[in-house]
Amino acid sequence: MQHSANTTALYYPQLQRFSRRFNALCLGACCAALLFTGAAHASVEDDVAKLQQSWEQIKYQMPAASQEKEYEQLMKNADQVVEQNPGKAEALIWHGIIEASYAGAKGGLGALSLAKGARADFEKALELNPDALKGSAYTSLGSLYYQVPGWPIGFGDNKKAAVMLKKGLALNQDGIDSNYFYGDFLFRSGDLDGAEAALKKALQAPARPSRKLADEGRRGEINALLEKIAAKRKQ
Repeated sequence: MQHSANTTALYYPQLQRFSRRFNALCLGACCAALLFTGAAHASVEDDVAKLQQSWEQIKYQMPAASQEKEYEQLMKNADQVVEQNPGKAEALIWHGIIEASYAGAKGGLGALSLAKGARADFEKALELNPDALKGSAYTSLGSLYYQVPGWPIGFGDNKKAAVMLKKGLALNQDGIDSNYFYGDFLFRSGDLDGAEAALKKALQAPARPSRKLADEGRRGEINALLEKIAAKRKQ
């Protein structure tokens, strides 16, 4: 859909809020210097692990000002992973996660087109294998629905978000990410008690030995959100 300059100006404050909120949308891990060569092709699990590790390093170790460029490069790597692993939901999920993270770093109308691309990745992954990565496509799609602006700017929809997030939780009841995003959604919806319960459960999630950086970063986000809840209760 084409937007005039006046239309863009009208929605710019909402787009700015979208960009700030969207920076939280990240589940995995990675370093944009990662290169995928044509040598002996690894399994989809190995390819996804490399994307995860790179994403983590960008998300939790690089300054915000550098992230857009790094995610742009990582997207090229993710494109290769999808191409090398046709029909694999895991590759599509991580392509979507990286595209959503790139959207958050980029901001503006360009972020919306990237968000739509991420949505398409998650929807296709669900068609292929809804159980992949313990339902991460459901959780990721739900996160998009509550963080992207609604009509007429974007496709955000809290009802759809709730459905997707609950499906993700059903497949990963004790996961740190599934509980964190559900807690974040409940917080933004005004359900402080529900949000607090979900976030505390997220903190109790089993450690992921290969995802130490991601776990540490997510716990930091959880504790920050719990502090916001405590502050709201005092108002």
